[in-house]
Formats: sequence, C-alpha cells, structure tokens
Amino acid sequence: MAVYEYKALKSGGQTTTGILNADSPRDARDTLRSQGLYVTDIRESGARGGKLLSKVKVPKFLSRRKLQEIALITRQLATLLDSGLPLAQALVAMVDQAENKGVERMLRDVRDKVTQGISFAEAIKHHPIYFSDLYVSMIRAAEETGNLAPVLARLADFSQNQNRIQARISAALAYPIVMIVVAGGVVAFLMAFVVPKIQEVIVREGNTLPLPTRILLKTSSIIASYWWVMLIGLFLLSALYKFIRSTKRGHYVIDKFHMMVPVLGELYRKQSVSRFAATFASLIGTGVPVIEALGVVEGVVGNRVLSDTIAKMRTRISEGADISTPIKRSGVFPPIVGYMVAIGEESGRLEEILNRLSVSYNEEIEISSQKLTSLLEPIIILVMAGIVAFIVISILLPLLSMSKLS
Repeated sequence: MAVYEYKALKSGGQTTTGILNADSPRDARDTLRSQGLYVTDIRESGARGGKLLSKVKVPKFLSRRKLQEIALITRQLATLLDSGLPLAQALVAMVDQAENKGVERMLRDVRDKVTQGISFAEAIKHHPIYFSDLYVSMIRAAEETGNLAPVLARLADFSQNQNRIQARISAALAYPIVMIVVAGGVVAFLMAFVVPKIQEVIVREGNTLPLPTRILLKTSSIIASYWWVMLIGLFLLSALYKFIRSTKRGHYVIDKFHMMVPVLGELYRKQSVSRFAATFASLIGTGVPVIEALGVVEGVVGNRVLSDTIAKMRTRISEGADISTPIKRSGVFPPIVGYMVAIGEESGRLEEILNRLSVSYNEEIEISSQKLTSLLEPIIILVMAGIVAFIVISILLPLLSMSKLS
C-alpha cells in the first residue's frame, strides 16, 4: 500500500488537498470519488515501503523543528497507550491530527507497517530523519519488556529536555551575535559611504595626511577594490572547514580545539557530558545492554573526542572492565563523572546517578551560558567602539588641520 497526495474539487467547487493510502492511483481515485470529490491531480508521495528521503540533509533549524514535533507526538502517543488504546489505533489517531504533511506521511507509513505485523521499532527505523538511533533502541527495548508507554513518556521528557538545553545555549549566544552583526553593519556603512566622501575632500586639499588617516584610506581602498576576493576567500574557508570536518581525523581535531577554547570550550564539554549522561541513563533504564547502549551513545553524543573515548570504553568493558575505570582513565571526562559512575555501579543505582549528573551539568550549562554572555558583551562593545573611534579620529584629524590652515 502506497501513500498518495491529491488535489480535488468538492461538489460546491471548492479546492481541497489531502493524503490517503491506496494500493494504486486508480484505487485512490475510486476512494475519493466515493467521497464526492473530483480528482484534479494525484501523485505518489515520498514515502513508499517506508523509504523516505533519508539521505537528504536537513538544515539545523528545520531539524530542531522536527525534534520538537517528534517530542510532542511521542508525548501524545504515550498518553494514548497509557489510556489503554492499542498501538495501531493510537497511530491512527496521531495521523488524523497531524498538521505537518511530512509528519502525516511518516505516521501513515509507520501505521501501515505496524498493522502489517512489523514491530514499532522496525517501522520507525525506516525514517531516520525523524527517529534517531537512540529513539529506535529505546523503543526496541521497550517492546521486548512490554513497557512501551512509560518508555515513550521517558523519551518525550528526554527530547524536550535536550531541546530546552539547546534553546538556552542558542539564547545565550544570540545577543552577542546580534551585536556583532549590527556593529559590523555600522562599520561597513562608514567605510562604504562616509569615508569615500571625506576622502574626496581631503585628497582635493592636497595636505599631508596623518598616519591614522592614511591607514584608514588605504583600508577603505582595499575593501572597495577587493571585496569580491574577500567573499570568495570566506566561501573557500567555509568549504575547507566543512571538508576537514567531514573526515574522521579532521572532525576529531576540530572538536578537540573547540574544547580548548576558554569559556566556550568548557560550555561545549559540559553539554557533551550532559548528553552522554542523560542518553546513557535513558538507555540502560529501559533495559538496553550496556555495550549496546554505549554504541548508541557514541553516535549521538555530538563530540568526536568523546565518541572515540566511548568507543574505547566499549572495548575495555567487553574485555571485562567496569564502566567507571575507563571513564577515569580517559582524560576527557571530568574526574567527578568517573567517581559518581563508580558509586552508581557499586550501589546498583547507575541510572539514578547518571540522571543526577545530567541535571547537575544542565545547571552548570546555564551558568556557563550566562558567564559567556557576560564575558563577550563588554569585549564586543570595546572592540567595536575602538574601531568606530579609530574611523572617526582618522576623519577628524585632517579636517581639523584644514580648519587651522584656513
């Protein structure tokens, strides 16, 4: 059964659009005709046999929106299952209330697979744009233990918490970025429109120019003549950065450098450790084996340095080591993480300890975000004020000299 998108006319002449499942376009037309609709256009959507366009790279802002939608769907699905509704019927209800067409197509495909006898985990595995390896692993473990509703609720909490952390970091960085853009715009305006006008007056008088003025005019001339070279250079640097980051070694070096940057590096490290603790706790809490859980965490932690460390941890644990020892010896995790994991292992409360670690680091992330904003704000103000002051002084010096001579 395939998923079709259609455009049709109602009996009153109004145009309507929608999505439906059918075995063929002809069956789809017959179904719509029985509903009193005259089909003007019908085509198969991007979902057939569960194969969505999973290779398409989604922009970050769209990816974040998808995460928010999936978190909401997960919460609603958990509520429906907890009320006693079977999974297939719950998915039907989710399809009926889906507002986004892409999400609706995905849910229809998942529903069809579940009604055909395929497990929920296998059904969502065909849609990696919407469901991560973490999500699939937790659902698979939940189906094996029969705890699907509680695990869905846990997944919803986890997703919303991760979105909240990301939003805090984005909000902390938004103000400095806006300041840089506005200040850069002011400087660009001065260099592009004000300085050339003043230059005409100064050069026409033929007086000897002060050093700051000569530097300013030379800089303005270079920018006016070679701005396109600068744009190409920025594009090439961006492409080079993406290429280096696409390689395993380059990704590792870049992430290592990010962790060494003062203040910002500490924030980056804490975010990665928080994600590690929260993800690991969620997986082992749903019954996923430690080795398998670490394999999932390795792929979703978002830090190549930490991912390589987790890969080494998996190897050592499979050889018989405990979890805390590789963490302590890694040199990447803060020492407190290793000690708390050791306490969790000895007391049998590893999930609880990991959750506490995640909450603790989330609080530290908020503090570090505020510290970063407090640090960047005066630095940006001082740097941009210095640039603007240099431009103003460079313009005023020859004008003052001209006024004295006159």
